[in-house]
Formats: sequence, C-alpha cells, structure tokens
Amino acid sequence: MESSFGVLDAFAFVVFAVLIAVAVIAIVSLGQLPGRLARKWGHPQAAAVRVAGWIGIATGGLLWPLALIWAFITPSGPDAWSSKRSQSAAADLDAPTKQPLSPKISVDEVIRP
Repeated sequence: MESSFGVLDAFAFVVFAVLIAVAVIAIVSLGQLPGRLARKWGHPQAAAVRVAGWIGIATGGLLWPLALIWAFITPSGPDAWSSKRSQSAAADLDAPTKQPLSPKISVDEVIRP
C-alpha cells in the first residue's frame, strides 16, 4: 500500500488551518466583546464585565450572554455611580466656570404666538 501526499491533501490541510484560525479569531473577539462595550460606555464595573466575558467563553458560552447583558445594564441605586460622581465632582470644583449663569426665562417668553 502506497501513501503519498498529493495536491488535494495539501489543499485540505490549508482549508483546515484557515478554519481553525477563523474559529480562534471568532472566539477571542466574542470573549472581548462584553468588556469592550462596558469600557466604551463607561460602565463602573467594566473590569468585572470583561472577566465575566472570558469566563463565559471558558465555560463553553454558558455564562457569556450574562456578561453581555451586564455590559448593557447601567446600575441604579445610591452607590451605583459613586466613584464616577466623585471624580466628576472633583473635576467640577477644580475647573473654572466657562460661561456665566444665564437668566431664567419665563414661560410667557417661550410660548409666544
């Protein structure tokens, strides 16, 4: 029995290698997606969302949808944005006022026929 490595065998090997590369790229892109979205939108728990996305991929995709949903949910409650509020409050105190306060406009001035 003679075995030889022909042109079709090489073509099959190349196709298989490309499929493996595409699968790896897709898995890495999906693993990064929840963390990237959370960081882009300024989620206060972006690091935790990123870790949950990778753990979701490691568990075969079972927990990945939860990480993606978590990236879309903005926390509510008294402590939800406390770190962001404190940073913006400190920046507001340090920054000079750019525009003077505008006078109040009455309703009659706005609703003119």
